[in-house]
Amino acid sequence: MDVEGQFSIEKLLFQTILEHSFDAIIIADSQNRLVEVNFSACNLLGFTRDELIGQSMFDFVIGSFEGQEEANSEEVQVKSPNGQIKTLECKLVKNLLPNYKLLMFRDVTKLKLASEELHHQHQRVKLFSEVTLKINQSLQLKEILQTAVTEVQRILKADRVLIYQLLSNGTGITISEAVLPNVAPILAIEFPEEVFPEEYRKLYAEGRIQAISDLHGSEAGVAECLVEFMDEWMVKAKLVVPIIQSVTNEAKAPNQLWGLLIAHQCQTTRQWKDFELEMMQQLASQIGIALSQAELRENLEGLVAERTTKLRQANTNLQQEINDRRSAEAALRRSEEKLRLIANGLPVLIAYVDKHQCYRFNNKAYQTWLGLSPTKIYGSHLQEVHGKKEYHKIQEYVEMALSGKMITYENETTFQDEHLHTVNVSYIPHIDKQEKDTVKGFFSLISDISDRKAIERMKDEFISVVSHELRTPLTSIHSSLKILATGKLGNLCNKGQRMLRIADEQTDRLVRLVNNVLDLQSIQSGKVKMNKKACQAMELMIEACQTMQAMAQEYEVNLFSKSVAFLVWADRDYIVQTLTNLLSNAIKFSPPNSTVFLSAKMEPPQQSSGREKQISYVTFEVKDQGQGIPADKLETIFERFQQVDSSDSRKKGGTGLGLTICRQIIEEHGGKIWAESCLGKGSTFYFTLPLVIEESGGCYE
Repeated sequence: MDVEGQFSIEKLLFQTILEHSFDAIIIADSQNRLVEVNFSACNLLGFTRDELIGQSMFDFVIGSFEGQEEANSEEVQVKSPNGQIKTLECKLVKNLLPNYKLLMFRDVTKLKLASEELHHQHQRVKLFSEVTLKINQSLQLKEILQTAVTEVQRILKADRVLIYQLLSNGTGITISEAVLPNVAPILAIEFPEEVFPEEYRKLYAEGRIQAISDLHGSEAGVAECLVEFMDEWMVKAKLVVPIIQSVTNEAKAPNQLWGLLIAHQCQTTRQWKDFELEMMQQLASQIGIALSQAELRENLEGLVAERTTKLRQANTNLQQEINDRRSAEAALRRSEEKLRLIANGLPVLIAYVDKHQCYRFNNKAYQTWLGLSPTKIYGSHLQEVHGKKEYHKIQEYVEMALSGKMITYENETTFQDEHLHTVNVSYIPHIDKQEKDTVKGFFSLISDISDRKAIERMKDEFISVVSHELRTPLTSIHSSLKILATGKLGNLCNKGQRMLRIADEQTDRLVRLVNNVLDLQSIQSGKVKMNKKACQAMELMIEACQTMQAMAQEYEVNLFSKSVAFLVWADRDYIVQTLTNLLSNAIKFSPPNSTVFLSAKMEPPQQSSGREKQISYVTFEVKDQGQGIPADKLETIFERFQQVDSSDSRKKGGTGLGLTICRQIIEEHGGKIWAESCLGKGSTFYFTLPLVIEESGGCYE
């Protein structure tokens, strides 16, 4: 190839990297005017290429690059046309293009928000750990409540935090309070009965929360009499959370409104944040539990110690997760830093292969990683360079790229260090538009992803080991509690029976959580082999309905299944597990006297990739008449520990892993699972399985 041809390929290579880079790339002249931008930069800045070229870089970017070292990254900000400010990580590449600056940007706005959310989570766990530790130091309810308001006032930096108890005669009284030195206390002030009529008690008992940022604002919706009363105490904003006490007395309702946890802002108005609301709600739940446990004062020390240990463990796990994320992010940043330079400067195997599968360009990384000299590789066939065995592994993808398709796949190969590395390979076809879309070759981009794979394996191994270590003692504890409940080892007093029931319920939930984690880990790691065979769809549906019939009767929900006559290719046990999981969710979140529907239908045949024949699928449907799922949650509910309402799900015994396990099972069967919902009208969950077509002498998929 002559010099002009080599320059043309290098130019195409540069343009290809510029266009396909996920990072925003900007090239500016010595006067900081933009001379070239890639597609990612246009998306990031919110302008077209024509609108950006020729403009000053500082019309869009807030920050300075004077004196910036090439090896360092700095944070700058950009303002999009809609006024949104984004935080970017910027790196300046010097001496790459004479008289020009090459800047690479990455949007780290979401990363910073995620970091703030982790900080908030850590703050909540720290609060509960401190409050619970101090509760452990006292068995007196009054001291417990005073400790709670003091810690909340310190963490929230509110002007006044108080606990208000509702009395049986309709009045109420402040029993614990923490205020700033310059704020007047409300303690010992009785409120008139009409302040908390029965209808308001009912609202708070059902979980009503008032987060008012401005009592005088048009959106506050507060009665004038209450505004006047709040003005007497100089209250400008307030946050009210109900305290619900679990009652073990069978003569009373299982849960009743005990009082309110209230925060006041007196100096200025205040916009309450979501994590503050969550923190107050969770602390109110803690107070409710402490009130219930006060009835069993002689056992309070052991129960608080157990809860403190769990919170400390949660705090340790959270800190470990934060450290793991930071380590993963650091490793990822180190890996991504290698992709910053173009051509030989990039720590990526970059090559151009012509339509005859011969190398026409490759960078110096081939020498560093594989020990292959660029001059020796030039003009050689892929099989000559990589060997017959390696060529057979990549031949299919090479042929697809030469047919005009962009291909991305993962492969394992041995580098010059004699270690096996996992690499990510992308083939980008070189299509000549002037020659009737003729494919002249393809660009090859290969990056080393061994670190990321190692981190994923470490994470999976960590979860598996922890879950295994927990399951054995939990199962033993659960069995012991069951034996105690039979009375064979002696009868307990009523208080002891109540404690035993609470411990049994919590242990049962932990056992289910650990089992779900292990099931999910086994499926994801490939340790579980699906025993697929032809199954009658109706038999699967009947078995699932029979399994869930007792639960449906307990929740006063009707089960209805429509008769079908399909054969599906599936593992019977795992599909029944999927159906029972979906039916269980539908029953738990359905109102009494409603109906949960289970049905199946055949879909039109689809062309299967890699096969000549077409495959038909059967779609199973589980439909309820419950509260529905918000549109923004329909995708995330299939992720680990993702729930529409975590507090409600805990009350109903959910672990947050059921739908994740269902998705893994269905994907192992070559199907897909999704959900549709309308708030207030119910939800429908769907999943597909391959249809088995019967023929004389047998059947086939």
